[in-house]
Amino acid sequence: MWKNPSEYLATNTVKYFARHKGEVNSCAVSPDCQLVITSSDDSRIHMWEANSGLLKHKVTGHRGPVKSCCFSPDGSLFASSSHDCTVRIWTVDTAECLHTLTDHCKSVETVCFSPDSKSILSAGWDRLAILWDVQTGEKLKSFNGHQDVIQCSTFSTDGLYIASGSWDKTICVWNPRNGFLIFLLNGHGDWLRTLSFSRDGILLASTGHDKMIRLWDCEHGKCIKVLKGMLEMAHTCTFSPNGTLLLAGAMGIYSSH
Repeated sequence: MWKNPSEYLATNTVKYFARHKGEVNSCAVSPDCQLVITSSDDSRIHMWEANSGLLKHKVTGHRGPVKSCCFSPDGSLFASSSHDCTVRIWTVDTAECLHTLTDHCKSVETVCFSPDSKSILSAGWDRLAILWDVQTGEKLKSFNGHQDVIQCSTFSTDGLYIASGSWDKTICVWNPRNGFLIFLLNGHGDWLRTLSFSRDGILLASTGHDKMIRLWDCEHGKCIKVLKGMLEMAHTCTFSPNGTLLLAGAMGIYSSH
């Protein structure tokens, strides 16, 4: 159940996780909310205890800035992507690297797990999105449709769609089972920054450097609403669990009335 925001603010329990020696590019919270992972330009991933703020693991292995990190929905694994052109899959319990995935030829900007935790999607500067089998590390499919760097990617919560957003100002919506392109979505005036599906998988929200947030109907491939008013580019957006709210975050300080 959603609480009033004042209930969270009243706790006054802000924690700072400060051990990296470079810019922090990504962070994620485990499904049980007990762990936090952060990835950085220092080529490392740090795993923290969420409640205490203690550093649990200092994860090394990448040979370049780590651009993205995420937990598997079942909470047993986490994945990372790097400027070193690799994707790595790690165990949560021991931070052991299970697989190093090497089919990308340029920096890998984004990685995400499927809802069933059985596959991951990675994409980046080589303009390819690649679907991998988590258990074996085998490449399952390649999705080739963008004309520039792929900056963001995500699965729908029902697993029926994969979406990727690019510097070419487009969004590709794919069928993960057969690899077919379902829709090519145009409308943003600058490159894509982030994507988020609603819980029912019908709506897709996108943000770009054009300072616009667009809502797309994935069943028909149409933009149904353009949200204006951002003074800066939105770096992230996400739907509330009940699908009635969309939260976007950007640089700067804003007030709403």
